[in-house]
Amino acid sequence: MRGLITTGLVALFLTAGVLAQGQGQTPPQPTLKVGDMAPDFTLAGTDGKMHKLSSYRGKSAVVVAWFPKAFTSGCTVECKSLADNGDKIQKYEVVYFMASTDTIDENTKFAKATSVTLPGRAGGEPTVVEKKEADFPMLSDPTMETARAYGVVTGERKTASRWTFYIDKSGKIAAIETAVRPATSAEDMIAKLEELKVAKKK
Repeated sequence: MRGLITTGLVALFLTAGVLAQGQGQTPPQPTLKVGDMAPDFTLAGTDGKMHKLSSYRGKSAVVVAWFPKAFTSGCTVECKSLADNGDKIQKYEVVYFMASTDTIDENTKFAKATSVTLPGRAGGEPTVVEKKEADFPMLSDPTMETARAYGVVTGERKTASRWTFYIDKSGKIAAIETAVRPATSAEDMIAKLEELKVAKKK
């Protein structure tokens, strides 16, 4: 059984890049760059709170991991990775979010889901992904105003590119990851926090 689940997750990981960009669409390129002030936002979170980016300035680093759509393969695998490794990420002085253009209701269901059934490829058997409830807020931007400010939604696109923004305590962009690997997103986030010398909690 474990082998079947692992095989399924590998298959999901291999298709994540396609889903992240959308079919038949040219991948956008970042308009923001390292050193820019991160665009401020106030977005609803799945924890029932409104999160304002500038409220974290001088207090902690912030990571915003944009994802295309709730309950899709790559996004489910990414959420699973972050939720399974929350205890490791929370050792750092960082506030981290996943964010999408989904409604807050849809993201709340996604955050709380512990089992997600994904359709099989080419008519194959569906894959069931077991995951923990997200122990971090997911942000919703259905108007796409913030997504456009970050360049993850452009033109006629309705879903965000799978990009992760690392923002330092001063509110400036410290790094932009445009080649996110959903299955190892937690490990990669931890490695980037180390690289950026984000302090650990005392």
